[in-house]
Amino acid sequence: MKHGKKYTEAAKAVDRAALYDPSDAINMVKKLAVAKFDETIEVHIRTGCDGRHADQQIRGAVVLPHGTGKKVRVLVFAKGPKADEAVAAGAEFVGAEELVPKIQNEGWLDFDVVVATPDMMGVVGRLGRVLGPKGLMPNPKAGTVTMDVTKAVNDIKAGKIEYRLDKTNIVHVPIGKASFTEEQLADNFQTLIGAINKAKPSALKGQYLRSVTVASTMGPGVKINPVKLA
Repeated sequence: MKHGKKYTEAAKAVDRAALYDPSDAINMVKKLAVAKFDETIEVHIRTGCDGRHADQQIRGAVVLPHGTGKKVRVLVFAKGPKADEAVAAGAEFVGAEELVPKIQNEGWLDFDVVVATPDMMGVVGRLGRVLGPKGLMPNPKAGTVTMDVTKAVNDIKAGKIEYRLDKTNIVHVPIGKASFTEEQLADNFQTLIGAINKAKPSALKGQYLRSVTVASTMGPGVKINPVKLA
């Protein structure tokens, strides 16, 4: 993969063989985010889990103390008073069955998170093929299938993020923007790592956090010493 001049310059500042302290890594990534837009800072955690086994799956959600810096558009599947609750909480889109053809046939996906009340999961289930691959399917573990619609919407707006293993057993999560202070990014990082450590499957043998890398959207990755995070 060919990288641009800015990336190549930035990459020279990173010692590929070194494992950095979290604060040093975050500081470096922030300095190397030199794109013309406010880059997202992401954490990539390679785990020792084997996601093919149900008892080694990791999935959950955590509210980052300083949010992600991104405006999140929430779609809520609910009816009656619960739909009113979702509107009052600030959800951008609220509806029921009538949204199915819009998403299925018209390819409407102008939202970032989907919340549903349990009674609506039969309807939402019809959209599994569209929402599933995009990671948008509501899930009780992530707190997005719930009767407490107000809390779900408020948490998401406050900076709640979902984490889950991908097919290669890596978790990819945003922890903020390059414009955040180092303290804000460090707080968000520690909150995320705390949640990931708590989610460690009891069935796992061997090392849990194999490697942890922080990177901005356009910048090089900086590796953190995973031993310091256990």
